[in-house]
Amino acid sequence: MSVDVYLNFNGNCREAAEFYAEVFGTEKPQIMTFGEAPQNPEYPLPEEAKNMVMHTRLNIDGSNVMFSDVFPGMPFTAGNNISLAIVNKDLDKLKSYFNKLKEGGSVTMELQETFWSKCYGSLKDKFGIEWLFNYDNGEGGM
Repeated sequence: MSVDVYLNFNGNCREAAEFYAEVFGTEKPQIMTFGEAPQNPEYPLPEEAKNMVMHTRLNIDGSNVMFSDVFPGMPFTAGNNISLAIVNKDLDKLKSYFNKLKEGGSVTMELQETFWSKCYGSLKDKFGIEWLFNYDNGEGGM
């Protein structure tokens, strides 16, 4: 059993999912739009929603991360109450992910040694998502 993360975006989900697929070297995401879903004639789909992402998923280092756009008119707060933690035994891969995700974003804490990790850092990417990076040397409980 796993706990999967679901991220919502404000109309730029396709761009975000494709960006993350490139950063983490995953397969290109299979995207289902609201326009591809069965329609209910009693609730016509707004034109602006037809090409928005209803659902897509990536497998990032063994964890499923799911994505969608927020339906037009629904509330949206970028990055609120969520962060994604990348715990990896490959230091070079960890550094690569960090450096790619920080482009256009803001670094909260540069990668550095801490009391719990030989390499830890955090940032907010260009889509407002908080990321935590932790090197797993196999000695601790990470």
